[in-house]
Amino acid sequence: MNYKKEIGQYLNDEIEVVKSLDINVIDQIMNEIKASQERGGHIYICGNGGSAATASHYCCDFNKGVSGDSEKDTNFICLSDNTPTITAIANDISYDEVFSYQLRNRIKPDDLLFVISGSGNSKNIVRAMEAAKEKGNKIIGLCGYSGGKVKEMSDICLHVNVNNMQIVEDVHMMLDHCMMFILAYCNKNV
Repeated sequence: MNYKKEIGQYLNDEIEVVKSLDINVIDQIMNEIKASQERGGHIYICGNGGSAATASHYCCDFNKGVSGDSEKDTNFICLSDNTPTITAIANDISYDEVFSYQLRNRIKPDDLLFVISGSGNSKNIVRAMEAAKEKGNKIIGLCGYSGGKVKEMSDICLHVNVNNMQIVEDVHMMLDHCMMFILAYCNKNV
């Protein structure tokens, strides 16, 4: 089999999507994360499936890589990482509440909610956003496809406007590495 045509098409599609990203929105996200770091707030992050893995990766890169030599940590907490808690909430209450339930008594005024949803419409992500809004917290959203509720409800949203989940997830992960690289290595003297 020769997959060169399909490989080329996928990579070209991804390049076009990356070129279409709004750099101003990425800058806003970075500044919001930096502001949270400065005020000692927590950044709660969550997603489902591949987006859960991406959320976990953000925690690693920011808590270790960006915090590194900094006087103030970036306090990312991944709501998708605790399997016993998630399954208990899903079993006893509802899977729609697995993130909002964790947030309700934990999120404080200086904290952020960072959500990742390819479709932008995952019910448990929307419920987490509603819980954060009830407490007056800012929300950073990453989404794809039409953007859905995540695009509508976020204070800052990077919308990857493509109907391809793999490219959406690639770009969400690329954003992590872009921001982490700039904040950890390029921005030392700012």
